[in-house]
Amino acid sequence: MFFLTYLGRELRRRMRQAIFIALGLAIGIGLVITVMGASAGVKTAQAKVLRALYGIGTDVTVTTKPKPPSNRPTTGQANAGGPNGPGSHATVCLNGKCYTSGTIDTLVSGDQGPLSAATAAEIAQLEHVQAAAGGLLLTDNRIVLPKTSSSQLQPPTSISVDGTDISHPKLGPLSNASLTKGRTFTSEDANKNVAVVDANYAAAHKLTTGSTITVASQKFTIVGIVTQPQASSPPEVYIPLSRAQALAVDPATGKSMKNEINTVYVTAASAADIGAVQREIQHLLPQATVTSSSDVASEITGSAASAARLAGALGKWLAVLVLIAAFAVASLLTMAAVARRVPEFGTLKALGWRSGRIVSQVLGESVAIGILGGVIGVGLGFAGVAIIDTIAPKLFATVPSATGSGLQTQVAGPGGTGGPVPGGTGGPVPGGTGGPVSGSGPGAGHATIAVPMSASVTVAAIALAVLLAVAGGLIAGSFGGWRAARLRPAEALTRVA
Repeated sequence: MFFLTYLGRELRRRMRQAIFIALGLAIGIGLVITVMGASAGVKTAQAKVLRALYGIGTDVTVTTKPKPPSNRPTTGQANAGGPNGPGSHATVCLNGKCYTSGTIDTLVSGDQGPLSAATAAEIAQLEHVQAAAGGLLLTDNRIVLPKTSSSQLQPPTSISVDGTDISHPKLGPLSNASLTKGRTFTSEDANKNVAVVDANYAAAHKLTTGSTITVASQKFTIVGIVTQPQASSPPEVYIPLSRAQALAVDPATGKSMKNEINTVYVTAASAADIGAVQREIQHLLPQATVTSSSDVASEITGSAASAARLAGALGKWLAVLVLIAAFAVASLLTMAAVARRVPEFGTLKALGWRSGRIVSQVLGESVAIGILGGVIGVGLGFAGVAIIDTIAPKLFATVPSATGSGLQTQVAGPGGTGGPVPGGTGGPVPGGTGGPVSGSGPGAGHATIAVPMSASVTVAAIALAVLLAVAGGLIAGSFGGWRAARLRPAEALTRVA
């Protein structure tokens, strides 16, 4: 009890000095909390981008490279009237067959090669894997050929389609969506022609629940409309995986993708197991491409990536330097205060106080000042984070696409010679000069995303502030106590005299 009474009296006597030391510690601690808050905000922004790319709960994605197109002979003859003849029509060749009229509607895989549907189950059995689900990232290409040669050929259209494993709703792109109208898939929808569409696509085409859309020449009824966080072109249409497998075609072979997938979404048992999961999958599928969220994060460029590096490198070392300076100043001021209190400590020694008791008293005062500095530092940290939230502009992240791209086809118009069709014909198409038509699927290239910067003070940051405050007080008190322990009663009494 006497210890606390004496400590409180000494702190009140040296109030100005105690506040000055506490402020020095508070500035260092406040800066550390601010840097940690800014870094946490940047990491949260990156996590939003990655979560939007692959869906909630997805730690690893597994894909494989597509096979090169086989050189199959053309099975159809275009332009029966002959090249440049009066009966010439626009010609489209797909998967070894040429068309001169009607509507061509194909659902094809893009940048990913096919995998057996059993692959997802095999990955799910790995030691460090919690769950795995397969999916099909596809593009529906639609070309309407004119009925007469005098009619103008309309540009092809395409929509991105995601074949969703409805038995694993927490994995894949749809897991990150928020329902705005209607409903999501149920187990009864597995073999039905039902679809969930993205809100932006629905608004652009004036679609609502109950409307129908055409995918691979099949009518699908819209049962729900969803919104996605701002991300790299989320799929426009979601359909049950089994229906996607039945309708999709592998452009390399022209064969159905029944019982096939082209992406596996994997959740690790814990964040620490992601590396082990990658190694296990790579051992199981040597030819597969295994991508984790950290791999994608390394590919993110733009102001978000620059801010992450700045907060992680420059900010960290700046905080460390300020802390060292704050601790050094606090230690010097404490030693100076002890030097001014030599007569007091000498008198106490003459009265029988041991050096250990004096040292503990100095340490107690320093720790109390450190805790006060920690409290002020937490307040300064909150203020710094609030300032960052107020003045920080939006961050921009350029990210690689997460979904598939469209099929390239060759369209031949009247008056020349067409060219080879990837995944289709092996030779020229008579009847016109054609150019490649690429689907506008989201997999082609990169996308730039605006990410809000939202710094925050975490419980870990506050706990660190308390530890730093106590550490600063102990360091300063240790130097002060060491100085006090070296005093001798005779020296103190001489100074008093």
